[in-house]
Amino acid sequence: MKTQHIEPFFATLKAANPQPNTELEYTSVFELLAAVLLSAQATDVGVNKATRKLFPVANTPQQILDLGLEGLERYIQTIGLYHSKAKHLMQTCRILVAQHNSVVPRTREALEALPGVGRKTANVVLNVAFGEPTMAVDTHIFRVGNRTGLAPGKTPLAVEMQLMKRIPPAYLVDAHHWLILHGRYVCQARKPLCWQCAVSAYCDFQPKTLKP
Repeated sequence: MKTQHIEPFFATLKAANPQPNTELEYTSVFELLAAVLLSAQATDVGVNKATRKLFPVANTPQQILDLGLEGLERYIQTIGLYHSKAKHLMQTCRILVAQHNSVVPRTREALEALPGVGRKTANVVLNVAFGEPTMAVDTHIFRVGNRTGLAPGKTPLAVEMQLMKRIPPAYLVDAHHWLILHGRYVCQARKPLCWQCAVSAYCDFQPKTLKP
């Protein structure tokens, strides 16, 4: 993607969705952290289905701990990898209670020190909860970054660094959401919907056909 195309690319995405947000459902920073931790290799729809039952019962670190591991697993067993996710969430809650007075920390270092919280999860929390201009590269953003030519890279970190460098500052805080939603609903993995893409004029991808 040519540099001069980046600004209109994001201006178009912004015009269509001026105030984008995550599709994960949450009402507190801790609920967001828990939901993002549970969302690895799972859909937001699937996570929301589980947390709609979990959060009314337990939505603080201490309440999660009070459920016990087996109790927590019963609420999230519909989510993939729920055994390991339950263990990580319990360990994270213990650290939050013991070291952070049950408050989710606001620094990358402290977030990434929590079990099950990697760079991508930390970036989501920093961006969505605290308004930091971070870029959480999931499978959708990785694909869009490479396919469009906006941020080619062989690893999520490489794509993240390219995006942080190329996206105009005015769009950076919301860019993560626009790119995820674009990848989820338009620039899909197997059959990108190029014929209905609002930003196809700025994209490097040359599909064999523009119609379904």
